[in-house]
Amino acid sequence: MEPTSLTTERLLLRPFTARDAAALHAACQDPDIPRYTSVPSPYTPEDARSFIGDTCPAGWRDDSVYTWGVFTREEGRLTGSMSLARIPQPSREHQAELGYWTAKEQRGRGYTAEAAREVARWAFGRLGVERLEWYAEAGNEGSRAVALKAGFTMEGTLRSKIAHAGTRRDAWVASLLPSDLGLPSAAAYLPFPGRG
Repeated sequence: MEPTSLTTERLLLRPFTARDAAALHAACQDPDIPRYTSVPSPYTPEDARSFIGDTCPAGWRDDSVYTWGVFTREEGRLTGSMSLARIPQPSREHQAELGYWTAKEQRGRGYTAEAAREVARWAFGRLGVERLEWYAEAGNEGSRAVALKAGFTMEGTLRSKIAHAGTRRDAWVASLLPSDLGLPSAAAYLPFPGRG
């Protein structure tokens, strides 16, 4: 797929470019980002260049992972990164996973939730996604708060879901459906009787 940009009231979501490498490198010096994501630690300038020049374009090219840099519209300041990954198993057709991180100095402003809602609308409309999943290490309250603000419904804890730094860790999981945003879905949803 050809990389695409998205806009919200306050944000521009666009593919990273070479001119973003310094800002990306600086943001990923925050120890919480590699603590809770797959970002390498230490994060070097070469990691930023490789992510921008190789990893992100490959994901768009093979329709597996769509990654955006999230920037303020007025100042063009990097607020974070957001990725949407298709889930390739046939039994999970039309499902995707949302992942993100927020630059330390941009947290608490609602930018990531705003971007997440826009990416979800794009996924439901452009890609035909019928279930969007989020998961994060249990205890990552910041990521959970973003997911809830974006409209996700918490579903529980998955034991030993995340392999990170030589350990297996529990994960919180949540989902977002098109109907949660007032959007149609190609497949009808038949919830378990009695589900509120």
